[in-house]
Amino acid sequence: MGRVIAGSARGRRLKGPPSNLTRPMSDKVREALFAVLTSMGAEPVRVLDLYAGTGAIGIEALSRGADFADFVDHQKAACAVIRDNLEIAKLAEQGAVHCLSIDQVFRRLKGPYDLVILDPPYAAPDIEAQLGHLAASSLLQSDALVALGHWPRLELPEQIGRLTLLRRRCHGDSCFSIFAVEASPGTDETTNEARDS
Repeated sequence: MGRVIAGSARGRRLKGPPSNLTRPMSDKVREALFAVLTSMGAEPVRVLDLYAGTGAIGIEALSRGADFADFVDHQKAACAVIRDNLEIAKLAEQGAVHCLSIDQVFRRLKGPYDLVILDPPYAAPDIEAQLGHLAASSLLQSDALVALGHWPRLELPEQIGRLTLLRRRCHGDSCFSIFAVEASPGTDETTNEARDS
């Protein structure tokens, strides 16, 4: 069971995962993720939370000021927990829960989003490919950020399609990487500060 760390729903205790198939991002790592996003000047408006689990990451974004979030998980039990947690956080009117596979997301959801969060199972073998599909999709607006939760052994290239790696942080056995949609020609984006884990 986690809690909302900051914002309008700060301190509210959220329901935990319905089974051990879901491994939510810990409060400590979620707090670190949002600290980095804030340091980058991110103020997301429309959020997509993929592999949403308990919904804690997307709910954190809503609590901190995002207007709306779509939550996606393929497990019906997880979708029920997300709906309950949106009610607990008093943010149900700002969220929609979709019981879909990741492949279905690209066909059914309409963008654009300015923050997309993925926190897949660490054993998922196709994360880089999914980031590639995301980069090629219409779900990302031109200045969007993509945050990926992953284990320390996952090595990602600094460029995946139009996504550029900006940050990588590790806390114990949990890491996250933040990508940005490639800047327009003529803009100078620094990526090398990314790799300080």
